Amino acid sequence: MTTRTLRIALLTSTLLAGAAQAQDVTLTIESWRNDDLTIWQDTIIPAFEAQNPGIKVVFAPSAPAEYNAVLNSKLDAGSAGDLITCRPFDASLELYNKGKLADLTSLAAMANFSPVAKSAWQTDDGAATFCVPMASVIHGFIYNADAFAQLGIEVPKTEAEFFAALDKIKADGTYIPMAMGTNDQWEAATMGYNNIGPNYWKGEEGRLALIKGEQKLTDPQWVAPFTQLAKWKDYLGDGFEAQTYPDSQNLFTLGRAAIYPAGSWEISGFNAQAQFKMGAFPPPVAAAGDTCYISDHTDIALGLNAASPNADQAKVFLEWVGSPEFATLYANALPGFFSLNSTPVEMADPLAQEFVSWRDKCQSTIRSTYQILSRGTPNLENETWNASANVIKGTETPEAAAERLQAGLASWFAPQQ
Repeated sequence: MTTRTLRIALLTSTLLAGAAQAQDVTLTIESWRNDDLTIWQDTIIPAFEAQNPGIKVVFAPSAPAEYNAVLNSKLDAGSAGDLITCRPFDASLELYNKGKLADLTSLAAMANFSPVAKSAWQTDDGAATFCVPMASVIHGFIYNADAFAQLGIEVPKTEAEFFAALDKIKADGTYIPMAMGTNDQWEAATMGYNNIGPNYWKGEEGRLALIKGEQKLTDPQWVAPFTQLAKWKDYLGDGFEAQTYPDSQNLFTLGRAAIYPAGSWEISGFNAQAQFKMGAFPPPVAAAGDTCYISDHTDIALGLNAASPNADQAKVFLEWVGSPEFATLYANALPGFFSLNSTPVEMADPLAQEFVSWRDKCQSTIRSTYQILSRGTPNLENETWNASANVIKGTETPEAAAERLQAGLASWFAPQQ
């Protein structure tokens, strides 16, 4: 080989290497889980990139309360990321119907999910699935086990025991009985109304009856959770009306409150912050021996921006998200986000194990407002936020709140007319 030929060969190989590097694709993930940033950066993305040289991934979340609005404006402007973290049911279905999310029915990894797992991200007829299911979250109460031991409180199983525990904590005065504020409204509905409510409306039985128009929000089983929420006011501590969601998290993790109405997504953050032993219990039932119901809510999935210029590489990432490897990685990196993959996942975290154990003894349901019932105006989900906060504050009676929600739903939803 002449020197000139060698030079040309070297130059060609350098140019080819440069071309290969130029073909490295960066995928951007839109999400509302801004508290998960380091887990994606340190654990999840490196695992994928190690197996897929040439595809880089950037996790770029927005604040949870702003996500829907920010995402919609980015999608309309053509500036959204390649991968879209999908909320369950109607919000994502609307994006799919507008052509913003791609149809992912043909992904091989979809075979790893049951019809129930996929139902939150499908068209009503089940013909198209547009997001890869990632996890569900379970509702209940997280408690300071050290405080319970100190005050001699047993974990409550019934409502009477629950309020007796709250009374004992309040009388002692060392701890705020329960950490929740009404400033941000959504917690009052999500960790209040839709946490305790399924025990009253019997989970799926009541939720589906509402969709069919066979029950109304003014029926006793739908008013009853508001009646319980109205009693919470006395146990939330001074100034709860101005207390934000982060304020409530801090009150609990700093050891100042004994009970926290919770979603299981709090586990990893609480593990990092709290210096005391924690436990969890499901929403107490009316009487011992009653069937218990839990909100086991299909919560989070990942979809493909229909306008992504990197669709092929994004599908490689989505196939991986649908794999048992990802399920195990995600469920253990984020204890409290329970895999929807059909492959069983071993979880190391004791608090996560406690939450997921309720599936064996309680009936699972999803949040009552998420499927079909929040497609019109007024939006039942957002109205339930407001009503739940008002009832806790005492500015609206349980009956008036239920009547307002029913009138709003009936104004646009034919089965309720």
